[in-house]
Amino acid sequence: MSEAVRHVVIVGGGSAGWLTAATLAAAHRADVPGGLRVTLLESPDVPTIGVGEGTWPTMRDTLRRVGVRETDFIRACDAVFKQASRFDRWTEDRDDDRYYHPFVLPQGYLDADLVSAWMARDGRVPFAELTSFQPQLCAAGKAPKQFSTPEYAGVANYAYHLDAAKLGAFLRDHCVRTLGVRHVSDHMTGIDSHENGDIAALRTRGHGAIGGDLFIDCTGLRSLLLGEHYGVGVVSRKDVLFNDRALAAQVPYADPAAPIACQTISTAQSNGWIWDIGLSARRGVGHVYSSTHTTDDDAEAVLRAHIEASGGPRADDVPAPLKLRFDPGYRRSFWHRNCVAVGLSSGFIEPLEASSLVLVELAAAAIADDMPATRGAMEIVARRFNDAFAYRWERVIDFLKLHYALSRRTDSEYWRDHLRPETIPERLRELLQLWRHRAPSRYDLHRVDEIFPSASYQYILYGMGFRPEGRVAPPHDAALQQAEASVREAADLARRMLPALPSHREMIDHIRTRGMSRI
Repeated sequence: MSEAVRHVVIVGGGSAGWLTAATLAAAHRADVPGGLRVTLLESPDVPTIGVGEGTWPTMRDTLRRVGVRETDFIRACDAVFKQASRFDRWTEDRDDDRYYHPFVLPQGYLDADLVSAWMARDGRVPFAELTSFQPQLCAAGKAPKQFSTPEYAGVANYAYHLDAAKLGAFLRDHCVRTLGVRHVSDHMTGIDSHENGDIAALRTRGHGAIGGDLFIDCTGLRSLLLGEHYGVGVVSRKDVLFNDRALAAQVPYADPAAPIACQTISTAQSNGWIWDIGLSARRGVGHVYSSTHTTDDDAEAVLRAHIEASGGPRADDVPAPLKLRFDPGYRRSFWHRNCVAVGLSSGFIEPLEASSLVLVELAAAAIADDMPATRGAMEIVARRFNDAFAYRWERVIDFLKLHYALSRRTDSEYWRDHLRPETIPERLRELLQLWRHRAPSRYDLHRVDEIFPSASYQYILYGMGFRPEGRVAPPHDAALQQAEASVREAADLARRMLPALPSHREMIDHIRTRGMSRI
C-alpha cells in the first residue's frame, strides 16, 4: 500500500482517452525524467464513436492548460464557436416556441431582481433575450470575438462545436509529440491481477504485458476494465430520462458559404429530440429518442424528414445514420481499486446540454489535481472521487429532467410520461416547489463546483415560461430600478456589439487563413 504511483496506463483513445492523457501528462510532466509515466493503449480494431460535438467554455481552459494553440485546434478539428443552446418546440409544439440558454450570465445577475423585471413585462420578451446580449449575437450569426482578439480571449463567453474524431487525433499527436505520452497501438487480449485484486498489467497482442500503478478505463460503453473485469454495474436512470437510442448523421451544407450557427439547436419531437450542430464544412444532426415510445424505423424517418426540411438533402438521399444504443445512467462507482473510468465507460446520459465532454474534462482534472502519491492514498482519493462524481451525475440528470418537467406538450405518451411526478427526482421536485415563490439562487446549489449554476436554472425555468406564484414580500423599488438598469445595459451591449463583430463564418475563415495572435 506504500508503493508509489509512477505509471498511469490509459486504455482507449478517442476524446476521453486523449483528453485524459493530455491533462495528466501536462500536469505531472510526463515529458521529463522523473515525471509521471503516461501510456495510452489504443486498439487499431476499435473505431472512435466521435458523436459528441458540443463542448462547454471549460474546454478553452483545458486546451490552454495542455499547451494547445487555439488556432491549431480550430484548423485541425473543424472547430467553430458555440455561444448557447437553443431549444425549439420544447414548451409547446409551435413554430414560434424557442428560447436560449446562453453562456454569459444575465446582466447584473448577482445584484438585480431580474425575474421581477421580466414578469413586469408579463414575459412578453423571452427571459434570456431580455437579460442577456448573447441571444442577439446568436440570432444575428455573430462571432464571439473580433479579428484582433487573441487566442482563448473573447468579447462574449464561448465554447466550441467540433469534429470529435478529429479532436482525438489532434490530441494524440500533441500528447506524443509534445507531452511525453507513450502511445501503444495494439489490441488488449487480457488482464493480469495482483493477489489483492488490483490490476497488475494489461496483456496485448503484440507488445506483451503493459504494467502500471493506476489504470484508466476509456474503452467506451463496453467498459472493459471497470464494467467487464470488475463487474461494476450501471445505476440506470431510464425511469427519469427515457431516451436510450440515438441516430447520428453528417449533413453537408447546400452552399459552402452558408452561415454557421452560433448555437446548438435542439428541436423537440414527438418521442425525443433532434440536435443540429453546425461545423465549418458540414452539420452534425442526430435524433435522440426512447425505444419504449417509438421504433428505430420511425425515429429514422423523423430524422430524415428534419434534415430535408432544414435545408439538407432529400430524405431518401440521406446516408444511413450511425446507430447507438445506451442505458441512461452511470457506474455504481467510478474508481474501484486501482482502476477509474472516464468518458462513456463511466456512464452516458442523452447529450442534451452537452454534458458528456465536460464530465471527461472534470474527471481528468480531478485525477490530475488529486493524483495519489501511493497505493494507500489511492483509497482516500477514490472515495472522494466517487462521491463527487455521483453528485455530478445526479445534478446533470436533475437539470436535463427540468427541460421535460416544465414542458406543456401533451401530444404523445412520451411527453405525458415525462410529466408524471414519479419520474421527477425528489430533489428537483423540492426545488420546483421553492421556485414557485423565488428565483433559483446559489443557496439551492451548495457545492463550490456545481456543474450547472443557478443562472442556468433560471434560463431554463423562465425560458420555458415558468411563472413564480408570488413572493413572500414584493421587491423594493431600488431593486426594481437596478433590474431595469441591468436590462437596459444588456440591450445597450447588444446594440454596440452587433455592428462591431464579424459574422461567425467570417471569423472562422479568418482563423483558418491568418490565425490568431497569442495572448
